[in-house]
Amino acid sequence: MPPHVGLDAPLHPLTALAYGLQHVLAMAAGLVAPPLVVAHALGLPPDQRTLLVAMALLTSGLTTWLQVWRMGPVGSGLLLIQGTSFTFVPVAVQAGSAGGLALIFGSALATAPVELVASRLLRPLRRRFPPVVTGSVVLLIGLDLIRIGIGDLAGGVGIVDPGAPRHLIPGLLVMALVVVFSQAPGSIRAGAVGLALAVGYIGMLAMGRIELAAVAGAPWVALPHPLASGLEVRPDFLIPFAIAYLVSAVETLGDLTAASEASDQPVEGPIFIARAQGGLLADGLGSALAALLGCLPNTTFSQNIGVISLTGVASRRVGLAAAGLLVGLGLCPKLAAVISATPRPVLGGATTVLFATVAVGGLKIALRDGMGPRNQLILAVTLGLGLGVSLEPGTLTGWTPQGVLATSLHTVLGSGVAVGAIVATALEAGLPRGR
Repeated sequence: MPPHVGLDAPLHPLTALAYGLQHVLAMAAGLVAPPLVVAHALGLPPDQRTLLVAMALLTSGLTTWLQVWRMGPVGSGLLLIQGTSFTFVPVAVQAGSAGGLALIFGSALATAPVELVASRLLRPLRRRFPPVVTGSVVLLIGLDLIRIGIGDLAGGVGIVDPGAPRHLIPGLLVMALVVVFSQAPGSIRAGAVGLALAVGYIGMLAMGRIELAAVAGAPWVALPHPLASGLEVRPDFLIPFAIAYLVSAVETLGDLTAASEASDQPVEGPIFIARAQGGLLADGLGSALAALLGCLPNTTFSQNIGVISLTGVASRRVGLAAAGLLVGLGLCPKLAAVISATPRPVLGGATTVLFATVAVGGLKIALRDGMGPRNQLILAVTLGLGLGVSLEPGTLTGWTPQGVLATSLHTVLGSGVAVGAIVATALEAGLPRGR
C-alpha cells in the first residue's frame, strides 16, 4: 500500500519533527548498543564510553542528512536513517583488543573505499553475494554477537560474581520486557527495546546500582574533536574490515530496495540504480566520517523502514528532522554520559535479543532463494567453519608462517565471520548449479 504522505510531500516543521522523533526512538537502542558493547568489551573508562556514544549520535545525524538530502550523486533521497552498524562489532572488538580505538578507526577509514567501489558495481555485487552468502554471514555475525550480549547479561567480563542473581535477574527482566513491549501495538512495538532499556535503567537507578559521577562531570554542550583517539592502520585488519564493508553494502542494498518499495518508488530500472548507488556512496562516505569523528562505521537501519509502513509517512523532511534531532543529541555529552552509564546486565538483556534478531534476520535472508541441496551445503559448511572458529579462534591459525602476510592470515583465520564470508563466497563461486 502506498504511503499517504509521499517522498516529496511538504510537512509543517513541527509535524516533521514529531515523526522524526518517532524514527529516533525506534532506532535509539540499536544506535547506542554497538558503541556500548565495544566499550565494555575493551574495558574503556566512563569518559571514553561517553565520547563513543556522543559521536555515534552525532555521526548518525550527519550521515542521515547526507543519505536523505541527496547532494549530487551522494545519497538516496529516501527516508532512510543511518546509525552505527552491528556488522562491525566483532571485528572492532578484535581490533580494539589488539591496538585500541586508534586501530579500530584507522582500519575503518582505510577500508571505507570498499563500499564506494561497491556502489559502482551493483550488478556484480548482487551476483557474487546472493542471499545465501550474505544471509549466512549475517547469521554468523548475529551468533558471534550473542556471545557478547549474554556475557553482559551475566554481569560482564572480569567481575568477581559473573552469573550471580543480582546480575541475571535485572537482565532477564529487561529481556522479558522486550518480549512484552514487542506484542504491543504501534509505536510501543517499534520502540520495544528502547523502552525495556529505559525501564531497566530506572529500576537499577532506584536500587542505587548506577554510578553517576561521570554524568555529573559531563558538560551539557560540547563540540566534537576529530581524531581524538588517533588513527592506526595494520595490514592484518584490512581484510576483516573490508569483508564487513562488503556485507554492510549488501545489507544496505536490501534496505534501499525495501525503503523504495515502502515509499512507492521504483525498485528496478535507472531511477532505482541511481538511488542505490547514491545510497551506498552515502554509506561509505558516512563511515569514513564516522572514523574521523571517532565511532564505528554507519549503515542504514532496517527498523526505520518499518516505521514508514507503520505511519504511512515517507516524506524526506521527516528524515531531515530526525537528522537534526540526532545531531542535537550528539552535541550533549551529559545525555551521552547518562546512556553510557547503562548497567551491563540491563544492556545485555536488551542486546541479547537484538543480536538474536540479527541472526534470525540473516537466516531469513539465506532462505530467500529457497534451501535446495546446493544452498543447504553452502549454509552448512559456512556455519560449521565460521561458528567453529568463533568458538575456538586458534583452530586455523597454528600453521601460519612468519611475516606481515602471516599476521594478516592469522587475523583473518582467527575471525569466524571472516572465515565464514570467505567460505560462503568460494562455495557460491565454485559449486555447480543444479540443472
